[in-house]
Amino acid sequence: MTCAAIIVAAGRGLRAGGPVAKQWQPLCGKRVIDHTVTAFLSHPRIDRVVLVLHADDLGDADFDGVTLTTGGADRAASVRAGLAALTDPAVTHVLIHDVARPCVTARTISDVIDALDHSPGAAPALPVTDALWTGADGRVTGTQDRTGLYRAQTPQGFDRAAITAAHAAHASNAADDVEVARAAGLDVAIVAGDEDNLKITHPADFDRAARILRGRNGHQTG
Repeated sequence: MTCAAIIVAAGRGLRAGGPVAKQWQPLCGKRVIDHTVTAFLSHPRIDRVVLVLHADDLGDADFDGVTLTTGGADRAASVRAGLAALTDPAVTHVLIHDVARPCVTARTISDVIDALDHSPGAAPALPVTDALWTGADGRVTGTQDRTGLYRAQTPQGFDRAAITAAHAAHASNAADDVEVARAAGLDVAIVAGDEDNLKITHPADFDRAARILRGRNGHQTG
């Protein structure tokens, strides 16, 4: 198996605040994007890395060993651009990851790759353990059964040919690549997620990510 990582980084991340998109903001002495890219470049089972950027950000992407390409109007279009930029025919599988998850560990990456030995798709997720409510106008309107519900994470891994065909057939945007894969009938295995593999979305998430990264000496990453 030969694996490539496609890191989707073309979004603007406005909810995170700050003067620039969240992937370019500082985090523990580097930028968010630096931590994310390094996690895949340093992994021994990742052979290629494709970074999908907004056209305005190409000048800020000073990475060695990374293929750069520009994204599209939405996430699905950016993933398709990343797949198109992956020209090496030897690559059999791809892992697609959100740049805003800089705390991903080598173990999570390895677990997804291992699962691809037995399934055309695999992704990390955490089972929902909290009570779930529905609500409107600041009031609880009901409850929701949490049985079988998971919180999805990335990287989401796939057989390269299968996910390329699935994206080509998927006409609209999708929340993630598992949605695209399942629309094409692909089986997707669930691997154990990691509470530390947070997605930076709001301003407070930078502090949490910094605490995780600073504490990595005692955190299992391999």
